[in-house]
Amino acid sequence: MGQTVTEKILSDHLVDGELEVGEEIGIDIDQVLTQDTTGTLVWLQFEALGLDEVQTELAAQYCDHQTYQFDFKNSDDHRFLRSAAGTFGAHFSRPGNGICHQVHKEHFAAPGKTMLGSDSHTPTPGGLGELAIGSGGLDVAVAMGGGPYYIEMPEVVNVRLEGELPEWATAKDVILHLLGELSVKGGVGRVLEYTGPGVETLSVPERTTITNMGTELGATTSIFPTDEKTREYLSLLGREDTFVDLQPDDDAEYADEIVVDMSDLEPLIATPSMPDNVVPVSEVAGESVDQVIIGSCTNGAYEDILPAAKMLEEREVNKRTEMIVAPGSKQAAELLAREGWTAELMAAGVNFSEATCGACIGIGHVPASDSVSLRTFNRNFEGRSGIEDDSVYLCSPEVATASAIAGEITDPRDLAEELGDLDAPGLELPDKYDGGRADLIAPDERVDDGLVKGPNIGDVPLKDPLEEHLAGPSLLKMDDNITTDHIIPATQDILMYRSNIPKLSEFTLSRVDEDFAQRALDADGGFLVAGENYGQGSSREHAALCPMYLGVEGVLARSFARIHKANLFNFGLLPLEIDEETYEKIEQGDDIEIVDDVAGAVRAGTEEFTIRVNDDWEATGTLEASAREREILADGGKLRAAGPLAWSVELGGSHAYRKNLDEKGRSLAFGSLTV
Repeated sequence: MGQTVTEKILSDHLVDGELEVGEEIGIDIDQVLTQDTTGTLVWLQFEALGLDEVQTELAAQYCDHQTYQFDFKNSDDHRFLRSAAGTFGAHFSRPGNGICHQVHKEHFAAPGKTMLGSDSHTPTPGGLGELAIGSGGLDVAVAMGGGPYYIEMPEVVNVRLEGELPEWATAKDVILHLLGELSVKGGVGRVLEYTGPGVETLSVPERTTITNMGTELGATTSIFPTDEKTREYLSLLGREDTFVDLQPDDDAEYADEIVVDMSDLEPLIATPSMPDNVVPVSEVAGESVDQVIIGSCTNGAYEDILPAAKMLEEREVNKRTEMIVAPGSKQAAELLAREGWTAELMAAGVNFSEATCGACIGIGHVPASDSVSLRTFNRNFEGRSGIEDDSVYLCSPEVATASAIAGEITDPRDLAEELGDLDAPGLELPDKYDGGRADLIAPDERVDDGLVKGPNIGDVPLKDPLEEHLAGPSLLKMDDNITTDHIIPATQDILMYRSNIPKLSEFTLSRVDEDFAQRALDADGGFLVAGENYGQGSSREHAALCPMYLGVEGVLARSFARIHKANLFNFGLLPLEIDEETYEKIEQGDDIEIVDDVAGAVRAGTEEFTIRVNDDWEATGTLEASAREREILADGGKLRAAGPLAWSVELGGSHAYRKNLDEKGRSLAFGSLTV
């Protein structure tokens, strides 16, 4: 039987298990990336594991979220990250150089490679044939040290693209269409592999827009085959030598097939406040618009901003609307400036932001009260923009620009008809991507002598091993689709404490219940109760680490998002799935007990656990976990489970990976704490 592109890459990197859907596999990782909101913990954990050098082919540390450095804590973190990258052997991208996914695509991503990143939109370079997966930071630290990355083998689904995009429809509309059809849970447990005649009509930047937002479907990752378009794009980057021909075999078998006829697509928009609330732009046309932002890792590239510049040439932004361009990278901004398009945009009334994730997570350009914001971003979760009662829409740069010109949500086709001289800008690549590299520091260009830790850099707390008896109150009952933004908000006033867990934990679930953190501390144990898709969104492991620090023992949920569930295992929190009846019956404040020897049952492979509520009624919770995950959970998390590590070279492998324990007797240390 033939193989899919996904299976070919996984086969080349498989170090443990078999490629059977639902079975746990371990894969060798070629590249890793991390960013400034997750990277501090990654490097602290890397240091704590007793490791002294990156073992992957390439590692890159980006500073892209808190680039404005509102406080010395932000600047201290960036200085620490620079020192860690230099000390351990990673590339360092300075604040303002751009968003990790865009910069990585420009400089490092390569077909056929595997990549692990501590950011949920790591799958972006799947558009040029790299198998890239988002994960928690601790998994990235282990991979950087040479350890395999373990994951449950997902289904591989064929998304067959047919036809060609009509004028004014874009790659953003392809992924919005899929979100509208499949929902934010439609890709869970799946890799979306794009095939079909429509693929060759899309440039690599268009493909990466689609793979970037595959994360919003809950997909493990998304990937395109490679072709001449891939080779040409890599040539423009000066990296044609990294090209690899990757195509599925003719007899490859897929778990499912989804057909999208791109010829039928029209401009679409995701309405507040979920990426799958998708409708045609025409259905919401006429709604007044206060703010428009073009940018983010989804649509902040040169190719995304250029159409806006063309549409605004000799035109102006409506007087009632503020328009901002936040480039995905400094290189994109530099190319636009050299070609004169930056001046055109400024003349039209557009403000330029630093190349940053900022506004996407509510750091800068927070919308006004009772206002509408149109953004080319990937998420519009309620409150994510930095104000609780926001009204954020997601759309393509073309829809955003048409709406900025009109001052209201506008289908660009209608604006073109009204103006008479507005042509569809289409997609245009530069002659060459030749921006400067001054803000990218290679490992051999290190500038620090060892790690530099400011006063806000704290220790990583450890959890005790799982106990025989777990009991405590239902600390908080939550709805479906609780995101990691709900659990740990990413606004600048909170996220500056990302490397100070005791302080950061004070904000845990504050967007759901501002009294939660104190109540959890006072309870000295207890459980969270949630509906479906608990923990969707960002990969930030703080969303598991902070509840653990507050004493939470486990989460009872109807279902879990993949990365967050892995993070719960990594930090020793018990994730039990419950049915709808149990969820409806449990109330906040109920006394909950997990019956019998919990630690022993976890290690023994028990799948069903008895949950006793108020000593009055019982229900069943299910633990879906591999033997490896069970050992990690029972030991109190991956850091506790790892113990003293030894690393050796696997002959024939691409790099060193974890082989055994206790051989060198290295201690696992966190500041003054030694395990």
